[in-house]
Amino acid sequence: MAENAHRRRTPTEHELRIWRGYTETSSAITARLAARMQEDSGLGTGDYRVLLALSEAEGRTARSSELAALVDWERSRLSHHLGRMERRGLISRAACADDSRGAQVTMTDAGADAFRRGSVPHLRAVREVFVDALTPDQLADLGEITQALRRHLGLGEAGTP
Repeated sequence: MAENAHRRRTPTEHELRIWRGYTETSSAITARLAARMQEDSGLGTGDYRVLLALSEAEGRTARSSELAALVDWERSRLSHHLGRMERRGLISRAACADDSRGAQVTMTDAGADAFRRGSVPHLRAVREVFVDALTPDQLADLGEITQALRRHLGLGEAGTP
């Protein structure tokens, strides 16, 4: 009986087919949007995520630890990425006045310009690659499915950290 209970918790062939379709499609959408962003603006998706988070932060500035949480990256990954962005003039880093171990990350004017230039083509690509493929009802259903998955995983509302 324990073996039967274990089998019932294993996804069925039909469920696995849906799962595989979902993961392959999600990867294809992500790859296509990343390629379009790089082609249209010269920004990578990591650059865009960091710049988006900073654009929403007060004074276009955030502590590096807060920024890591906002973009959902390990701090070491973020630190390396910020170094590359800083060399390109998109952000600047400065020591925190109240914590010598922390850093304040600020979007530069060049970073803000790059973000603005990248946003319009990126949003256009999101519409073409994702939104236009679905009917309004399908999009609403997908929104509900996404929220159910996020609740199940203990995540906040979509679009929030």
